[in-house]
Amino acid sequence: MLVYNRIKNTHEHMRSYTRYIRKMVAGNGLFYPILGFASCVAFIYMSFGDLGLTYHQEPELAFVTRNGTQFVVDGRPFYINGWNSYWLMDHSAEEDRKPRVSAMLEAGAKMGLTVCRTWAFNDGGYNALQISPGRFDERVFKALDYVIAEARQHGIRLLFSLVNNLRAYGGKTQYVKWAWEEGIGLSSSNDSFFFDPTIKRYFKNYVKTLLTRKNTITGIEYRNDPIIFGWELMNEPRCMSDSSGDTLQDWMEEMSAFVKSIDKNHLLTVGLEGFYGPKNPKRLTVNPEDWASTFGTDFIRNSKVPDIDFASVHIYPDHWVQHQTFEEKLTFVSKWMLSHIEDGHYELNKPVFFTEYGFSNLNNDFQPSQRERFYKTVLDIVYKSAKRKRAGAGALVWQLFVEGMEEFNDDFGIVTWERPSTYKYFTKQSCSLARLQGIPLQNQIYRELCLQRQ
Repeated sequence: MLVYNRIKNTHEHMRSYTRYIRKMVAGNGLFYPILGFASCVAFIYMSFGDLGLTYHQEPELAFVTRNGTQFVVDGRPFYINGWNSYWLMDHSAEEDRKPRVSAMLEAGAKMGLTVCRTWAFNDGGYNALQISPGRFDERVFKALDYVIAEARQHGIRLLFSLVNNLRAYGGKTQYVKWAWEEGIGLSSSNDSFFFDPTIKRYFKNYVKTLLTRKNTITGIEYRNDPIIFGWELMNEPRCMSDSSGDTLQDWMEEMSAFVKSIDKNHLLTVGLEGFYGPKNPKRLTVNPEDWASTFGTDFIRNSKVPDIDFASVHIYPDHWVQHQTFEEKLTFVSKWMLSHIEDGHYELNKPVFFTEYGFSNLNNDFQPSQRERFYKTVLDIVYKSAKRKRAGAGALVWQLFVEGMEEFNDDFGIVTWERPSTYKYFTKQSCSLARLQGIPLQNQIYRELCLQRQ
């Protein structure tokens, strides 16, 4: 529509200009040469005159919404095969590492992956987005703008996490440190992040600044950009000082309502690992071990918060159940996933999104084939849930890299195309979910990726 209006207006200007020139020069034989020159100018303007609007001229995207236990886009169910690359903003801030961002998003798109989870925070320290409470580095903000613009170019939706429970990239520890250094913090405990009024004000200011940010490349405010899949309040929240869960519950209710007061377009989740709390009977039958009920979280209670749109779950069998055989760990994974899918269907009436799943290569008996069997177990359960229209809405592997990033890797990261058998597991899942969603084969990526598999 924008292109049409611009051309229409240009044509109207041309007709007026032609009438003016005809009157001015009809008597001296200059009309047609001048008309030809004016036509060239108009053509150049229509072709190149507003390059800054390139992103606006792309086909309009729809926001991801939910209908009961399903994610929905354009009236179709949206089942997700995706990945984590926490490092996108950080790399975008460095010119020599910036190409890795585009390379990763392009690689994900070629695999048929649709959602990438990444950090929209870096509090204090190197390449900090938030230098101190309320002070932001515009260079790093522009790096995040670039991530979003590149994701749009490649058709990858982004799930942004807003703060870390862990120390990496600042996290709640940095917020507590800021308040303590200013002499206004109530406690030096990291858990004061969840109840200190000053720290909650810091966090709300950050959230408002982020959500209302106008992208310097696309011109779209973050809260109005449908390429953003949704927001995650915190990566793996835990409040060890209150195992009852009341402190975290209050924080989740307050912060989710605050986010929704600013942005009603996007989906919102907590960022839970999925553990059942001390009052939930499933703590005895489904939790990996006794310790899992002591972190101040409860999957059911937390996910029932009215402003939370979908539940999140993580899967790390080798870290959580270390003294079991590999086969026993796979049995745990199946039981863990099916329990949460059941909860989503019967208890929550919300999608259940497995936003991290990983298998460590530091196990004594590790074999790449074990990791592939683990991936297959997770992906098969998601596919079967989707096929039955149950609450299992998708999964994001932790984590993907491109070549040359060994220093940023952990014991879970992979470069999928370096092992063809692993690559096939992910592309097969993309094609299987695409068929369930009724994605037309006119879509070039799926046509190239999936027709060869039939």
